[in-house]
Amino acid sequence: MSVVEQYARAHIVTDEDVQVQEDRGAIPVILRYDPDRDPRAVRFGLPGAHEWTCDRALLEQGLRAPAGSGEIRVWPCGRVQAVVEFHSDHGVSVVQFETKSLLRFLRRTYMAAAEPVRG
Repeated sequence: MSVVEQYARAHIVTDEDVQVQEDRGAIPVILRYDPDRDPRAVRFGLPGAHEWTCDRALLEQGLRAPAGSGEIRVWPCGRVQAVVEFHSDHGVSVVQFETKSLLRFLRRTYMAAAEPVRG
């Protein structure tokens, strides 16, 4: 099966002044699905070598209604954005994505999982 990798732009959400957040701009995030490694998981690669693994079904659920498991929470934020919250021993990272980017990625993962085995 094929590995799916997609770059997405996201914003780190903080309690700081909104103007400061806007000046910071979007950060690049690598979305990755490797069905040979784990067919149920997707990975988020944030700058600074931070990588998080999330259940693919949890990500999909969280785009429609708040969902969470363990270190990760996902919920819709308005009609066009979604928030993914990553918890660790070092704190919490709250990252806002365009929902359409995450949906496009999920669609690609399901298409890759449906590919016939070649060999």
